[in-house]
Amino acid sequence: MTTTVARARGLVKRYGSFTAIDGIDLTLEEGRIYGLLGRNGAGKTTIMQLLTGQIFPNGGELEVFGRAPAEHAEVLRRLCFIAEAQRYPEDFTPAHVLTSAPWFFEHWDAAFAERLVADFRLPLKRRIKKLSRGQLSAVGVIVGLASRAPLTFFDEPYLGLDAVARQIFYDRLLEDYAEHPRTIVLSTHLIDEVANLLEHVILIDRGRILLDSDADDVRGSATTVAGPSTAVERFVADRPVIGREAIGGLASATIDGRLDRADRLRAAELGLELAPVSLQQLIVHLTGTELAGAPEKEVAA
Repeated sequence: MTTTVARARGLVKRYGSFTAIDGIDLTLEEGRIYGLLGRNGAGKTTIMQLLTGQIFPNGGELEVFGRAPAEHAEVLRRLCFIAEAQRYPEDFTPAHVLTSAPWFFEHWDAAFAERLVADFRLPLKRRIKKLSRGQLSAVGVIVGLASRAPLTFFDEPYLGLDAVARQIFYDRLLEDYAEHPRTIVLSTHLIDEVANLLEHVILIDRGRILLDSDADDVRGSATTVAGPSTAVERFVADRPVIGREAIGGLASATIDGRLDRADRLRAAELGLELAPVSLQQLIVHLTGTELAGAPEKEVAA
């Protein structure tokens, strides 16, 4: 049986006349890695701020570890939230940050933090205000991983890292998660990079959840069909189409849903090519302006 770590029902957050979160239902379970995905301004950070008690909802129900997160120390001490622009006192050094971290995180692993410092080549005695963006990102990543908080949120804190450092982050996250399971929520635009880490995908757009599914169910759930326009139209007739493109007499259409053997044989008969849709491509289709039934986009040859 799985244990529910966080639960929201009909959750609403407004800023004046703007509704940032519009009546969402959400459940986070113990010991899973979640991808909280969506476009800029979709509501991802607001959801994480609500779950970590940084802001109050305007409506609905919200529980984290069985209680409202705001103003409950026993809940907050089990959380870690690492923001994209994580702020520290400017006169601090990374050494100060890592020395003070055990005051806030009861599962803090100093030896793991030291290993990560070496992995990211972080200068411990350089003042925060003198760190590069990548080094500042490394500070947040180290705190988030070494905290081993039962519920840990990473709100794109690793964007300043180069490709090698990001891969180190992904590798260390998976290694440590395997040995010390907890619930981890990753919010990122680097979807293809993290796709293989995710066990569950939550896609939010304009304050509403569009997709809330196991990653295995999402992978391969859409297919792109390409070939002569007339053949493509014959194949996708009466199928849910979530994206279209056309170049002269050629076209492609992205179908929402898995294809069976008969479908694939039919596509071959029509001279069509089939290609799987990556998680990033799927999200582009689901949150883009071109929805099923919209006019085709003409692309200059």
